[in-house]
Amino acid sequence: MKRVKIIISMMLFCMIATMSLNCFALTPSSGVTYEGIDVSNWQGYINYTAVKEDGIDIVYIKSSQGNDYKDPYFELNYENAKANGLLVGVYHFVTARSITEAQREAEFFASVISGKQIDCKLAMDFEEFGSLTRPEINEISKAFLERLEEITGKETIVYSDLFNSRNTFELSDEYPLWIAYYGDYAELEEIRSNWKTWQGWQNTDVGRVAGIRGHVDRDRFTEEVILGNTDIIPDFEAPQEQNVSERTIYTVQKGNTLWGISRRYNVTIDEIARLNNIQNPNLIYPGEKLTIVTNSNFEHTKGLGKDFYTVKTGDTLSELAIIFDTTVEDIVRLNNIENPNLIYVGQRLRI
Repeated sequence: MKRVKIIISMMLFCMIATMSLNCFALTPSSGVTYEGIDVSNWQGYINYTAVKEDGIDIVYIKSSQGNDYKDPYFELNYENAKANGLLVGVYHFVTARSITEAQREAEFFASVISGKQIDCKLAMDFEEFGSLTRPEINEISKAFLERLEEITGKETIVYSDLFNSRNTFELSDEYPLWIAYYGDYAELEEIRSNWKTWQGWQNTDVGRVAGIRGHVDRDRFTEEVILGNTDIIPDFEAPQEQNVSERTIYTVQKGNTLWGISRRYNVTIDEIARLNNIQNPNLIYPGEKLTIVTNSNFEHTKGLGKDFYTVKTGDTLSELAIIFDTTVEDIVRLNNIENPNLIYVGQRLRI
């Protein structure tokens, strides 16, 4: 009898262990998948004819960030991807630190993509949390997603790395997942996450695709990521208060550089260094808290195909050339600048 009890106990343990593994398995939401990429101004000019011929079906394009930054390549990427028959999705990089800021960012995102015909679910990219708590992160996320769906009438999707899909986000019951995981496909089905399925899988950040110089994120998407309603995004104008300067406290992560942080927040390296009394811009430490004042001076003249940037304190032509993926020579030529070392605060530069 004792032996029977032991066998039954072992069987129950195996059943429970198997159930646990099944709960943590992360599988595609369907068997139909599409090859995809996600892009931003980092890729510069893209030849979408070559991209399409290389077998890419879906492209997710960065449209905006925060409450006032529009990716300078968004319009060009959107028009050229559409012209070559690719399915287009868009994503917004969230920097909000409160529910109010999250709702304002959703409104700004909606205003940037208004009038566009989007094929795939609208994506929230929220990955830098500063000192926010887990409940605060989820409250901000829900506020952003709910407001975005309310304005656009479109479904949304959450982009997340594996760690945050497991330990941070509690949105699996309401929103699908676009997971960033660079391991093997077989391993993906055995990992633990708060989601049981994915509709997007970013499988590398060093992909190669014809028509794109350098690396690009490669993705695989299931058919569920495609919107059932692909009507034009309704016209929406974000409130005018979005250009007010905001102060953010950013906690330096391992691998961060001031250059990368400056690009993410659309400010200059000199501004961050000056605000935080940093003597050596090449030396920052994980865990260090940086004060960042965000107030983008970049504007896009819709319909004219022209981008203008208003020079801020500390800007240099070489730094602007890096940020907007162009050259100092091109900026000088477009703006008839006689002395490349002499630009002034308030000057409007055509990019």
